[in-house]
Amino acid sequence: MIHRRTLIAAAPLWLAAPRLAGAQPVLENARVLCGFPAGGTTDAVSRRVAEKLRGPYARSVLVDNKAGAGGRLAVEEVSRAAPDGSTLLLTPAAMITLYPHLYTRLAYGPRDLRPVSTACHLAFGFGVGPAVPESVRDIKGFLAWAKANPEQANYASPGAGTQPHFVGALLAKESGLDLRHVPYKGSAPGVQDLLGGQVAAMSSPVGDYLPHLKSGKLRLLATSGAQRSKLVPDVATYAEQGLPALTMNEWYGFFLPGKASDEVTQRAAAAIAAAVRTPEVIEAFAQLGLEAAASTPAELTKAVADENAAWGPIVKRVGFKPEA
Repeated sequence: MIHRRTLIAAAPLWLAAPRLAGAQPVLENARVLCGFPAGGTTDAVSRRVAEKLRGPYARSVLVDNKAGAGGRLAVEEVSRAAPDGSTLLLTPAAMITLYPHLYTRLAYGPRDLRPVSTACHLAFGFGVGPAVPESVRDIKGFLAWAKANPEQANYASPGAGTQPHFVGALLAKESGLDLRHVPYKGSAPGVQDLLGGQVAAMSSPVGDYLPHLKSGKLRLLATSGAQRSKLVPDVATYAEQGLPALTMNEWYGFFLPGKASDEVTQRAAAAIAAAVRTPEVIEAFAQLGLEAAASTPAELTKAVADENAAWGPIVKRVGFKPEA
């Protein structure tokens, strides 16, 4: 159902562009909000899709980096934006599904966002560097080494409270070992310390390891997907290695303001799906360690609900203390 207020508010933008026979009108201007700085993975995903939306969806599509508060600022801004389709949010899943269990006060809730489509998904990998003997080639081997060397048994992550952090924390819980968590501000510094032997292991997106695997500088022991990653098909999943509780993927998804109409949402979803399925975007995502994957609004809505329900028990089991 199209709300009268939404239609009236949207009219100036929709009517500003010419209407092709039998086609919906194109917006004059649109922007994609990104909650992270330029140069990072989220920014790269935003820009690859925005390039393809320029023309079919809107004459001009800009990426607006609203970095800060772990991605929350961009989510907050889109929740307050006009629901006419001119403002889209591209965000990792954690801001929507995990953060409600970490922060006691969020400036947005489920009703403030309208799920549109996923853009891609990724698995997390558990990698080791020169601090761990060459003989260690799988999770069982790492845990045996960690048990024998408790003072060196640690793992890095891109940050406390991130999904990779929880994968590592669950590994410690499942194994009964005291694996010390070493949080970093992003993946890059953690990978550098892993290469230098300052940390023994790291839990991070699979793509973070790809440049270093062929050289043998790093070894990937496991991936977190339900199936093996297409990017590293020779690496067994946690589940294959007897740890099904560590099966976990993350997706990047597009959202509109919560009051966006069905018509606006479906139009955005169709344009995003078409963009994500182009060979150029698929290849660009693969180079980032991501697998392109569009969804329907209904599928993304279900994914948000399912993952939100799943995260509560995980956060409680790990014992992570929510922040204000």
